[in-house]
Amino acid sequence: MRHDIEFDAEGAVLRGWFYEAEGASGPAPCVVMAHGWSSTKLMYLDRFAEVFAAAGLAVLVFDNRGWGESGTAPGKPRHEIDPWEQIRDYQHAITHAQNRPEVDPDRIGVWGTSFSAAHAFVVAAIDRRVKAVSGQAPFISGHTTYANLARVNNLVVGPEVFTADRRARAAGEPPATIPVIGDDPGELVGLPTPDSREWFTRTRAELDPSWPNEVTLRSMDLFRGYEPARYLPDITPTPLLMIVGREDGLTGGNLAASAYETAAEPKKIVFLPGGHFAAYTGDGFVAASSAARDWFVEHLTAR
Repeated sequence: MRHDIEFDAEGAVLRGWFYEAEGASGPAPCVVMAHGWSSTKLMYLDRFAEVFAAAGLAVLVFDNRGWGESGTAPGKPRHEIDPWEQIRDYQHAITHAQNRPEVDPDRIGVWGTSFSAAHAFVVAAIDRRVKAVSGQAPFISGHTTYANLARVNNLVVGPEVFTADRRARAAGEPPATIPVIGDDPGELVGLPTPDSREWFTRTRAELDPSWPNEVTLRSMDLFRGYEPARYLPDITPTPLLMIVGREDGLTGGNLAASAYETAAEPKKIVFLPGGHFAAYTGDGFVAASSAARDWFVEHLTAR
């Protein structure tokens, strides 16, 4: 059974869903989930949650602040992506889950995808309430990924663009924004790869027509400085699962596989055929959701 929920996170009201664990006779383990860069919970997260709930896991799904149904803190813009705010919001969501009577507060897992897979790994490294973590198609390095993606006419956007935006915002002007995807190769967009354009165009039409295709320019600046792979060695002894698309050209399948080697046991890596978005539909979804489900069942239900 699914319930609509909301909870406070440093002045922002975050909204989402809580799934009861099917067949549970008492407090159950709980998996906390959020989506990746600019995505909303309507973009396939219900399908993953249903797989987990059917296996006897409670699930808490929430929209990142400023996206979907979630609000923002007073004075903050919508459609801004601050990785460290989102990391803290995972922690607020864990607290909310722990306070629910349907949840065993000592058996919490975190799941993420793409940008939020990075958050899941960071949270697992810094918050020992997390007893298992799974991240698929993980964002690994802001510096490396930014150099590949944030381009205008084949030139990486320089720091002066971000400086101008910071000064304008400090002077009271509205935040500059850019599209997440677009068709003009000379236009700065957040995610310029063809598979990003195809995926967001399709999911917007089929799953979330209100998705705004807009992100603040500052989000790109914050993206550039985010290096979550540095936290991978600190996740141990929490069990770590990484799910990687072999042909992932967005966040980098090879980059993820190399970063995985820096993590200590217990850990497992699963490779999927296909690119960054392979895990959301078809055989890729079956493989990714099953691997995460089995990981959480193994490490959260064992007594």
